[in-house]
Amino acid sequence: MQSNRGEPFMRILVTGGAGFIGSAVVRHLIRDTPHEVANVDKLTYAGNLESLAGVADSPRYRFHEIDICDGPALAAVFAGFRPDAVMHLAAESHVDRSIDGPAAFIETNLVGTYTLLEAARSHWQALPQADRDAFRFHHVSTDEVYGDLAGTHDLFTETTPYAPSSPYSASKAGSDHLVRAWQRTYGLPTLVTNCSNNYGPFHFPEKLIPHIILNALHGQPLPVYGDGAQIRDWLYVEDHARALVQVVGRGRPGETYNIGGHNEKRNLEVVETLCDLLEELAPGKPAGVARYRDLVTFVKDRPGHDRRYAIDASKIQRELGWTPQETFDSGIRRTVQWYLRNEAWWRRVLSGEYRLGRLGQG
Repeated sequence: MQSNRGEPFMRILVTGGAGFIGSAVVRHLIRDTPHEVANVDKLTYAGNLESLAGVADSPRYRFHEIDICDGPALAAVFAGFRPDAVMHLAAESHVDRSIDGPAAFIETNLVGTYTLLEAARSHWQALPQADRDAFRFHHVSTDEVYGDLAGTHDLFTETTPYAPSSPYSASKAGSDHLVRAWQRTYGLPTLVTNCSNNYGPFHFPEKLIPHIILNALHGQPLPVYGDGAQIRDWLYVEDHARALVQVVGRGRPGETYNIGGHNEKRNLEVVETLCDLLEELAPGKPAGVARYRDLVTFVKDRPGHDRRYAIDASKIQRELGWTPQETFDSGIRRTVQWYLRNEAWWRRVLSGEYRLGRLGQG
């Protein structure tokens, strides 16, 4: 199909498009591509339509408040929108929450993915052959399904065996297997991507980087789990959004693509970097705080905490030409600046059920 600018376009159904990564994908699709988007989101605590305010008025965007476990509601969206592709990002995603309450993760990440796969399969099977061949179901997952690289210099590749450690990563591993089974058994043209830790604007403040920024601005302790030597590969969310759109448009059905930022950092190093940036960008500290680093507080480690993740992203670079545009230094500075400039956004988020408290102590 062609847009009115002569460019090829797709109708893309995005699940979880009001979440952190999903909203970045929707913003990129509307601002930088000719594609049409139907956003399906349940609007849980982590879903925020304010993250889409800049694109919500586009005639190429529509929103449906739907739980992906609701098969009839999904079927109605497929029938009305008739997507050429699905980008499945809806998920319960916070490890600490999965330790405190795993049931929601099983329901959304496993039952919800199954329900969405069946809705997509019914839609796909009714398409003309050419449209069936062009259809894509893109499942967005995590590097946490691969487990722990502690004590090695290895990188996760697309063929690394699965060894999930938390209820969250186990539920995502299960959803990955469901997607691949629907490809193998039914022929549904699927793609799977596994990404490293994302960060950037509009990130819900239970996650490490926004949590540290906002705690520091409030003069609260900056909790570092265990010894802080856990290593993560950090990926700027807008780089990830670009990668995902390239995969759904150009990836080969049946393939998996790992997406990483080439930025391995210890958690303590990330926290100290944020403190130093805040010294520069927000020198007017809360009363009684001499240095932001003085707020660093080592706390009991998370149960089952993996020590190291690291992604080999050479396949997506080699096959699709994607590389991250942001270094960790440039991306983390942009992130801190965004939170300092968007206090109204995060204050409204903190007015809900979440108040910067610790989760996941088991």
